[in-house]
Amino acid sequence: MGFVLDGLDAEDYDRSYSDRALVRRIVDYFRPHVRAMVGVALVVVLGTAAEAAAPFVISWGIDLLTGNPTAQAALALAGSVALLRSLGWFFNFVRQSYSARVVGDVVLALRNDAFKAVMQRDMSFYDQYASGKIVSRVTSDTQDFAATVTLTLDLFSQFLLVAGITTLLFVININLALIVLAIMPLVFVVALAFRRVARSTTQRSQRATAEVNSIIQETISGIGVAKSFRQEGAIYQEFKQTNALVYRVRLLRGWVLNTIFPALDIISGLATALVVYFGAQGALGGQLSAGEWFIFIQVLNYLLFPLTSIASFWSQFQQGLSSSERVFALIDAEPNVVQTAANNPGTLRGRIEFEQVWFSYDAGVRDQGVGVGKEQAALANSTAEPQTLNPHPSWVLRDFSLDIPVGQTLAVVGHTGAGKSSLVRLITRFYEFQRGDIRIDGASLRALDLAEYRRQIGLVPQVPFLFSGTVADNIRYGRESASDAEVEQAARQLGGGEWIDDLPEGLATDVGERGARLSLGQRQLVALARVLLQNPAVFILDEATASVDPFTESQIQAGLDAVMHDRTSIVIAHRLSTVRNADRIIVMRAGAIIEQGTHTELIASGGHYAELYNTYFRHQSLEYIESVGAL
Repeated sequence: MGFVLDGLDAEDYDRSYSDRALVRRIVDYFRPHVRAMVGVALVVVLGTAAEAAAPFVISWGIDLLTGNPTAQAALALAGSVALLRSLGWFFNFVRQSYSARVVGDVVLALRNDAFKAVMQRDMSFYDQYASGKIVSRVTSDTQDFAATVTLTLDLFSQFLLVAGITTLLFVININLALIVLAIMPLVFVVALAFRRVARSTTQRSQRATAEVNSIIQETISGIGVAKSFRQEGAIYQEFKQTNALVYRVRLLRGWVLNTIFPALDIISGLATALVVYFGAQGALGGQLSAGEWFIFIQVLNYLLFPLTSIASFWSQFQQGLSSSERVFALIDAEPNVVQTAANNPGTLRGRIEFEQVWFSYDAGVRDQGVGVGKEQAALANSTAEPQTLNPHPSWVLRDFSLDIPVGQTLAVVGHTGAGKSSLVRLITRFYEFQRGDIRIDGASLRALDLAEYRRQIGLVPQVPFLFSGTVADNIRYGRESASDAEVEQAARQLGGGEWIDDLPEGLATDVGERGARLSLGQRQLVALARVLLQNPAVFILDEATASVDPFTESQIQAGLDAVMHDRTSIVIAHRLSTVRNADRIIVMRAGAIIEQGTHTELIASGGHYAELYNTYFRHQSLEYIESVGAL
């Protein structure tokens, strides 16, 4: 079986719950619907009574017609059976309607909780786990859970039917009833024998589905890159391999789940044969009437199928438990970013302080970091060197300290991997740092209400992301209450708004999926206007002008000069125009500040910044362009 299940290991945040714990948690979702469930139970009882009574009425009719075969008696028998069948259908319809509503409400609540958990996970969670697999838990697994809940409600009806019929069988003939009763433990033993293997194969099947979802989502997201490098064939072959794996896993699951029914059918056949044999002897000996013998044979069809359903339920129920286990594991996943308090930051002034901060993206280091639990609290007070936490730590920042005064525009430069973007991710509290502290206006970031804090942080990322909708919708994303006039005012702060006039329908232009209908420069302008409308206390640009043309850059720069005035701003840029206008420039290498000062001071010192300037920035300067033009 190993080759079939290869590559379908659990995620690191997965955990095992006992059946009791899972059932108790599932029951908690049903508590708000107790009244509806009582109504369902009542209708189930009435429907079961109508369904169970039909064969007994037929049995009574057979005996009646045997002694007094009249047309009136036959008509009465037919009418009684038709009435009971109609009542059974009606009660079943009501039960299905109420059950569907209750199950829908429960799954709605579970899916809301799962999606809420997804929104609360920090950025490191999405670095570690594929988004397609996360989506599968929120969608496919909650849907599988719904199917199992429906099965559970059906089981309740089957259980009542078995209990009612068994009681009546004992009333009619104890000996034949005991034969039927003796078969029941065997049915349950066979069914429960499938329980463990059913749980395991079902979990693997769900992981396989998540794997396929992940590949499809990643492929569609990167289809442009795939086509440009002509990798459609390679991607298709990778999908075929994964799809074949899913096929094998689902085949195994189907074999396990479907084997139980033939096994139980064999037991049912044995029970029928015994009842027919001993019932015939009883009828011939006068201990049973023809109607009573009929009722035993007929009732076996009513009894053994529900009994088989009840027994096989435990194997099928594993799918629901596996699904709920995966969803609850997502909900219960421990965050890496944990706040020690949730103090309201108030209106931020914008002073930012890094105090001896150590930070790594490595999961092994992160698990031992400061801020999560008692062990991390102890680490915060430890004098041991952070290197002792991990023999080969990949530290991005090492003993990093920085003080950004209120209203200062700080430019951060350095080669790729120097730690520039990591500063932004820590300031926005997207990641947990392992040692030291970061303070805003003197308050530790770990003690703030993150939602309130982030409302006052404006971030324009390196790669802009736009949601489906219009340009105006995307600008308004950070402030849904903003009026159309405010949206347009924010947009026109960038280059006088000329870029808006270039759009087919202005601010009403549909951006398409991920902003595909706009150019990269236009997407960057929308992302910047979105932050301008937010009017944050701290303004962050993460290489926001690195991928735009000079004209678009000039439009952005015109708006930035006004926005950055008297506002704490952090600029990570590869453009000279953004760097040289900064109040202070820090030069980073290997997670440390090696130089700082103004553009003029750093050029004069002839250090690493001067080298970066001559390599990357100098060709952007007006002097350089004029000198080239003179040649």
